[in-house]
Amino acid sequence: MCHAEFEFQRPTAWLRRFGWALCLMAAAPAIAQTAGSSCGPLHSEGQYGPFDYRTDRDKLPIVLGAHFTPEVEALIRGKTSARPGTDIDYTLRAIPNNHRALMAMMRLGEKEKTPQPVGSRYSVQCWFERAITFRPDDAVVRMIYSTYLGKQGRLPEANTQLELATVHAKDNAFTHYNIGLHYFDLKSYDKALAQAHQAMALGFGQTELRDQLQRVGKWTEPPPAPAPSEVPPAPAPASSAPAVEPAK
Repeated sequence: MCHAEFEFQRPTAWLRRFGWALCLMAAAPAIAQTAGSSCGPLHSEGQYGPFDYRTDRDKLPIVLGAHFTPEVEALIRGKTSARPGTDIDYTLRAIPNNHRALMAMMRLGEKEKTPQPVGSRYSVQCWFERAITFRPDDAVVRMIYSTYLGKQGRLPEANTQLELATVHAKDNAFTHYNIGLHYFDLKSYDKALAQAHQAMALGFGQTELRDQLQRVGKWTEPPPAPAPSEVPPAPAPASSAPAVEPAK
């Protein structure tokens, strides 16, 4: 069962919705060593981590308690320095795909009106690149990154990240639903509708996405499931017993 510290809320509705979207995802492939020519190595000598935010739960509290406190996440103040950027930086070096820390770094860049917040050794863009290099299958990271790209006006790239998130969502209804909400934010209504239908087919019952699509006139009901085809009964197997000559 997932814990509250792994909850992810949509950045466009800060701390209002989203939840345990990827709790059942399997561990990802081995760590890549670099995230790009200018985004630094994922592992440095003496560094704690890097750890996967979704699966390495026993390794995370020491980082979260010492650096990613509620005040840091809310961008009120730092824990080990006056400003929060330094502590978010440490958190993302130890846990590159920490969903909440990525959102905090994104919001800090917006607050400071800079691509590289004070106390951060990398740009906001780099933190996303590092997270994706570390765990390419983390669909939640790709959703947050899509939000960042959308705010930058980079809509084709934002849509691409959601397409990749869809691949990694597999049969997770909640993830498909949230991808649909992100598509809606990008005004990609046809793709949002497809994700809504997919979530419904997988048994997800929330209706917010449907209601939003209805309000903009983009909702259609999913096509009815095809009726199971009639399969004729298999012929009875021939007897293997030898024929018996009738008595005369």
